[in-house]
Amino acid sequence: MTDMDALLALAPYGLDREAKQALLTRELLALSRHHAAGCPEYARMLSAWGTDLDRIQSHEEIPFLPVRLFKEFSLKSVPQEQLYRTMTSSGTTGQQVSRIYLDRETSTAQSKALSKIVASFLGNSRLPMIILDSSALVSSRTQFSARGAGILGFSIFARDRFFALDESMALDVEGLKAFLSRHRGSPIFLFGFTFIIWQHFYQELLRLGEKPDLSAGILIHGGGWKKLTSQAVSPQGFKAALGEVCGITQIHDYYGMVEQTGTIYLECEQGHLHAPVWSDVTIRDPWDFSVAPMGQRGLIQVSSLLPRSYPGHILLTEDEGSLLGEDDCPCGRKGKYFTVFGRVARAEVRGCSDTYEHT
Repeated sequence: MTDMDALLALAPYGLDREAKQALLTRELLALSRHHAAGCPEYARMLSAWGTDLDRIQSHEEIPFLPVRLFKEFSLKSVPQEQLYRTMTSSGTTGQQVSRIYLDRETSTAQSKALSKIVASFLGNSRLPMIILDSSALVSSRTQFSARGAGILGFSIFARDRFFALDESMALDVEGLKAFLSRHRGSPIFLFGFTFIIWQHFYQELLRLGEKPDLSAGILIHGGGWKKLTSQAVSPQGFKAALGEVCGITQIHDYYGMVEQTGTIYLECEQGHLHAPVWSDVTIRDPWDFSVAPMGQRGLIQVSSLLPRSYPGHILLTEDEGSLLGEDDCPCGRKGKYFTVFGRVARAEVRGCSDTYEHT
């Protein structure tokens, strides 16, 4: 495998199709061999597929793992004593959660990749940051939920953090006003999960009749849309509502999961989700799992070069999407760009927003 520092030196959206596909095939094959040597369960899965890695010509021929397997098995490719942190997926009460085991190398690589992806949108300077959630989510330093991991990961872009919600998820209006007063005239970075922003920030501002000036703000948000869809709130409606109540216009959704933390897919100015250089998106036909052509709807497979402590490098999700293009988005970023339609029928709800419960 290529040294991780060399991989992370690449520009997040700088390789065209030919160069990126060669990189992905070489590195994902090397990762597959690494995981087969270190994770007996993964080796057995490759054997069950009848896979000969030496005969594979494209990374899209390497067998995927259904993301649900991380709920059923403890999959790791390094010795127990090298583990540094455990991440858990979102889940409603009674659901099994995925457990993702990180060593320091993988954790550091995920943080650095996230930093480079987001810096390409925010710039390299740290900004005052409003976290539209509660600080209670990051109280542990060794075990994190998906929400807590997201908060911790994005906090590296902050030079002054303010948690807008208290432990009971109530909006701290006076604290928000004081923070904005302290940073008047400065761009503000906001981060949160979609439904929590809607329920505990937007709706509370409406109820109170408050209209903070966030016209200089840049919001990055993620998590499932299921709860908002049930309330007839579209992505366009979400952006328009926030713009009306607090003047914010720079709003970027992202697609990502705890099983591949770091390689998130951020929404560009054109409304497209982009695959960074360290990851790829493949759409598979749900009937035979063949690679679907551009524009066809199917199951989303995500690949990442970062997971080295667990075999999470090629995963079949339970989400539906379609590819929109490659190397030709009007925003100028190279690589594939795509859209997500939501969860497949009868799949578990698992997004950070969709699984959120508060009473």
